[in-house]
Amino acid sequence: MTAFKSDFLNTLQERGFIHQCSDFEGLDALAARGEATAYVGYDCTAPSLHIGNYLTMMMLHWLQQSGNKPITLMGGGTTMVGDPSGKDETRAMRTVAEIEANKASIRGVFAKVLRYGEGKSDAVMLDNAEWLTKLNWIEMLRDVGRHFSVNRMLTMDSVRLRLEREQEMSFIEFNYMVCQAYDFVELAKRTGCRLQMGGSDQWGNIIMGVDLGRRMGTHQLFALTTPLLTTASGAKMGKTAQGAVWLNADQFSPYDFWQYWRNTEDADVGKFLKLFTTLPISEIKKLETLGGSEINEAKKVLATEATALLHGRDAANEAAETARRTFEEGALAESLPTVEIPRGELDDGLGVLSAFVRAGLVASNGEARRQIKGGGLRINDAPVTDEKMALSVANLTPEGVIKLSFGKKKHVLIKPA
Repeated sequence: MTAFKSDFLNTLQERGFIHQCSDFEGLDALAARGEATAYVGYDCTAPSLHIGNYLTMMMLHWLQQSGNKPITLMGGGTTMVGDPSGKDETRAMRTVAEIEANKASIRGVFAKVLRYGEGKSDAVMLDNAEWLTKLNWIEMLRDVGRHFSVNRMLTMDSVRLRLEREQEMSFIEFNYMVCQAYDFVELAKRTGCRLQMGGSDQWGNIIMGVDLGRRMGTHQLFALTTPLLTTASGAKMGKTAQGAVWLNADQFSPYDFWQYWRNTEDADVGKFLKLFTTLPISEIKKLETLGGSEINEAKKVLATEATALLHGRDAANEAAETARRTFEEGALAESLPTVEIPRGELDDGLGVLSAFVRAGLVASNGEARRQIKGGGLRINDAPVTDEKMALSVANLTPEGVIKLSFGKKKHVLIKPA
C-alpha cells in the first residue's frame, strides 16, 4: 500500500475505494492542504438513487471528514441527454417535469452522509441545468466543441463498446461526454473545484473533463474512480428479485435494505463493512476474523450499520429486531414489508403465482412455479405445493394479513385494502 500524506487518500485506499487516479501525487498534496474541492454527478433518471451511487456518496463523505469540500451535482441538464455508459440502447427520454420530480425525490438522501452549510468543508448542491440549458449552440461548438477530437471520442468505452456490438448510438448520446466534461470546467470556474470522482465506467468521461480544463485554461484538474461493484462470486452488485436496491425508503424499505446486507456472501463482509459503514478499520478487522456460523454476527453488524447510516439508527434497530423475531422466534412482525391488495381480489381468489409476483418476491409466474417445485415458497409458514392455489380471506392470520415467504429470509405481508 502507498503511504499518502493526506487522510483522504489514506482512508480511501485502506477502505478499498480507489481504482484509478490521474495524478496521485498532485491530488495527495492538494487534499493534505484541505484544498480538494471535489464533485460527483448524479443524473435524475429515477425517483431514487441506488447502491452504485451510494459508493460515490461515501467517497464524498470521507472527503468531507478529511477537511475537504464535497459538491453533489444534480444532473438536471445531462439527464435530458442520457448517459450511454454501459448501455446497449438509448435511454428513454424524460420530460422536464419527470426530471424535476425525480430531482426533488433524490435530493434528501445526500444529507444522510454529508453535512451541508456555509462552512469551508460544508457540502454544496448544484444543478448542471443552470448552465447547460442556457448554452448557445454555435458558441458551444466554437468555444468548447473545437477542443474535442472525434477520433478520441470514438475510442471511449461508452461509444466504442456500443459500436462494436453494432448497436445504434444517437447524436445526442454522443454529446454526453462533452456535457460532462464541460460540467467539470464550469465547476472549476464557479467553485474552484479540482477533482471529479465516479465509478470506473466514468473514467473516460472524467479524463475528457481534465483535458478540457487544461485546454480552456483552468487550474489543474484531477480524476479519481472507484472499482466496479461486484460480489465475491462475480455478480454485479445491487440487484434483487424485487429489482434495484434503491436508497429511498419509499422505493426500498429499511427492512429490505437491512436484509440485503444480511444476505451478503461470506467473502464480501469485510469489503462491504469498509465501503458502506463508518466503523473504524480496527473494529472491521476483528469482525473479519470471525468464521463459521460466527460470520452471521458480522453480517448483522454490517446490515445494522449500513442501514443506520442511510435510514437512521432507530430504523436499523427496528429492522434488526423484526428479523430476529421473524427468524429466531417465528413471530409475525408487523414491520415486515407490506403490500396492499384490494379486498375484492381476495374475495374472488388471488392466484398464488400472481401474489408472489406482486409482492416482489419473484420476478415472474415462471420463477414462482420453479420455486414451488423446489419447495422455496411458503404461505403463513406452510410450504406451497399447488401452483393453482388461490389465496382468500380464509388465509388471513389473526392479525389480518397473509405472510408470503421466499426461502428463510425474504418475507412480505399481503394486507387487504
